[in-house]
Amino acid sequence: MIDFDYVRANDVGDALSQITKHQAAKFIAGGTNLIDLMKEDVEQPTRLIDITGLPLNEIHETQTGGLKIGALVPNSDLAYDERITQRYPLLSSAILAGASPQLRNMASTGGNLLQRTRCLYFYDTATPCNKRSPGSGCGATEGFNRMNAILGWSKSCIAVHPSDMCVALSALEAVVHVAGPKGDRAIKSADFHRLPGDTPEIDANLARDEIITAIELPSEEFPRNYSYLKIRDRLSYAFALVSVAAALRIEAGAMTCARLALGGVAHKPWRAPDAEQSLEGKRPSREAFAEAADIILQGAVGFAHNRFKIELARRAIVRALEQAAAGTPQSQSVKMIV
Repeated sequence: MIDFDYVRANDVGDALSQITKHQAAKFIAGGTNLIDLMKEDVEQPTRLIDITGLPLNEIHETQTGGLKIGALVPNSDLAYDERITQRYPLLSSAILAGASPQLRNMASTGGNLLQRTRCLYFYDTATPCNKRSPGSGCGATEGFNRMNAILGWSKSCIAVHPSDMCVALSALEAVVHVAGPKGDRAIKSADFHRLPGDTPEIDANLARDEIITAIELPSEEFPRNYSYLKIRDRLSYAFALVSVAAALRIEAGAMTCARLALGGVAHKPWRAPDAEQSLEGKRPSREAFAEAADIILQGAVGFAHNRFKIELARRAIVRALEQAAAGTPQSQSVKMIV
């Protein structure tokens, strides 16, 4: 592991001052991703700024009827908070589908948003990777790409975002609150993560000298008709081949609102408003759900080892929407058998 300095931030202002002064510094909270990357020599910060003492570890009601989640709330606390399980069970289900209990106890909500890809070539410093080393090439394109993207990829990068929590936050249309030297701002979840384009090394629309302070959930809750479906190679502690967050509002037998987000298929949680709109006003049915799946997967293109993910995603979307329409009370994880 590289040599680095370690300091503790006293407050948000101090944290911002520290990150501004030291160009190669990184914030650290739970460290469940950053420490691994440092061990693999992928990340090489010269200073770690410990932010665990900042007052960002509580969940508050908002004036508009939603919830504001501090960036340092542990994933486990968030998943089991009664307000989340009763009002936003889709989020709880997604969190519990990821990692392990030990990691969820350590991982912070803000840090979860900033997870870096688990692409094999990103972690292997002996191979080319534009995300790790811009301009070096993408080893996954012609390499082993079973876990990689089928949507939104570019010639520079076919990596996928690994978070389960972020897929649910996207479907719930959460807002990310950040602070920086230029002041505070709010970023819609749909705009927080980026597609790779020509700059795959930039994962999110968060400046280097900004810090996440909170994630806000709107008042729209979807407490009954929801489902988080995760398909993976083993039933525990594995990243998604495909995941689907589905939420519906059903009135008088018809869908009046639909939310649909995919994980494991793109550089960011993937939503298609046209697919959601295609469901509104219709009665829940396999035909309607298949039509939405076709819309959201328009333009999907696979590679040598991951073309199966297109059909897998189509079937997963239909199944997740069927579960949501039936009022599935919990998440479903499926092992991929090959």
